[in-house]
Amino acid sequence: MLVDTHVHLNSKKYEDDLPQVISRAQEAGVELMIVVGFDHETNLRAIELAEKYLFIYATVGFHPTDARYVKESDYEILTKQLKHEKVVGVGECGLDFYWDKEFTEKQIEVFRRQIELSIKFDKPLIIHMRDASEATYNVLSEYKNLRGIMHCYSGSSEMVEMFIKLGLHISLGGPVTFKNGRVPKEVAKIVPIDKLLIETDAPYLSPHPFRGKRNEPARVKLVAEEIAKLRDIPYTELAKITAKNAYKLFNIKELK
Repeated sequence: MLVDTHVHLNSKKYEDDLPQVISRAQEAGVELMIVVGFDHETNLRAIELAEKYLFIYATVGFHPTDARYVKESDYEILTKQLKHEKVVGVGECGLDFYWDKEFTEKQIEVFRRQIELSIKFDKPLIIHMRDASEATYNVLSEYKNLRGIMHCYSGSSEMVEMFIKLGLHISLGGPVTFKNGRVPKEVAKIVPIDKLLIETDAPYLSPHPFRGKRNEPARVKLVAEEIAKLRDIPYTELAKITAKNAYKLFNIKELK
């Protein structure tokens, strides 16, 4: 019933217990996981996991904090990987002016190239945005026919409608459960439900009451429960709708 639309099972933090992590996710009701790549190593690992598990799909891309290292040959590799039947998205890509204020123009260049690949292959973008809301919007607004996800959305509630009008979904993760998570809680209430997705970003951003600990996909249930409470709808309804949204966006047939 649950879909974790953004998880890094390709992280080395799961080297010792990945089968157990996956098992706990399934026990919690997670029926599909999108493993997101962000550099050469994690892109390859995401594909390996997708090939191994029926209920795992992959995305491939270059994270903005690695943009300075991206070469022309890297796009050739990415293009080949995007032809893989279980690669369903482009990214994690985007803009991050928190960690990298020096190579902002290179970030924008690399982001644009991945937007163009997303349009060419008709596969949704997985968009990372940190301290770069206006710049991210400005770049995206140059394009038509966009599909994608504002991953672990950290922008303002006022900008939600702007990103949705560009053709994007809003995905929320652990911060919506934080006691001081005022903005994500506001966002959770106003996103049109057909544009809403849930995620963990595991191993990062573990939800309350596990904040600060290694996250894992089973905890997407806590995210769903919190959003259902905020929207005053049954948890099962929220889980069902966000799962349906994910299957549709990624063009994946629902698993029986």
